[in-house]
Amino acid sequence: MEIDKIALVTGGGTGIGKAIALQLATNGAKVAIASRNRAHLESAVREFTSLGLTAIPVQMDVSKNHDVIRAVGEIVNRWGAIHILVNNAGISGLSMIDDPGDSKWYDIINTNLHGLYLVTKSVLAHMPNHSGGRVINISSVLGKFGVPGYTAYCTTKHGMIGFSRALALEVVDRGITVNTICPGWVETEMAALGIADTAALQGITPEEFRAQAIADVPIRRFIEAQEVAELVAYIASDAAKGITGQALNICGGQTMT
Repeated sequence: MEIDKIALVTGGGTGIGKAIALQLATNGAKVAIASRNRAHLESAVREFTSLGLTAIPVQMDVSKNHDVIRAVGEIVNRWGAIHILVNNAGISGLSMIDDPGDSKWYDIINTNLHGLYLVTKSVLAHMPNHSGGRVINISSVLGKFGVPGYTAYCTTKHGMIGFSRALALEVVDRGITVNTICPGWVETEMAALGIADTAALQGITPEEFRAQAIADVPIRRFIEAQEVAELVAYIASDAAKGITGQALNICGGQTMT
């Protein structure tokens, strides 16, 4: 599935985001990798360069509008209009309702939801009409069900699906599709942190919780980041031009249990 377009992947320096960026670039796209962590950006671009792939690093905090506008402007000035936007940047973590402070709630909401809105709004102002435009939002199966202790994260992941469904109808006349990908457990650093936090909340070891988590997945394993990347690449391709407003699970059957 050759993709001869310009793409922006937020949170593209590590994990799922880096796998998506690599796959899009491998398929022929010019990829701007955005992250607020410069070390992650530099490491990712070195990897791209070693593989002969076209990518540029863009330092961006998606929760800050001035940062987003500057970064998107840099990409457009260098390469031209962005055809594919992958909103992957996000943070997780426990946010108990009885926490004495509210900072964790606001951090997660500002990054995962406000950041989604700010980046999408800025990119759509430049995205050409009827040119295979794609907005692909990386949500989670926690956008389909709830988990105790993760009210903020679940709120944002449910919100991403609603945002995508409404926006899909708003931009359909521009020939732009908007879809959401909902991964289950994926082998990433963020998942490892989530396992540790949830295990502590339940009073068990991370190894015990991981075994429980795998047992709840019908295929009996976690998803690999590359599997998510290949689904995103398909949605970004011309082969998927008839798919919009959807929330696609890639979870090994987890949402059925």
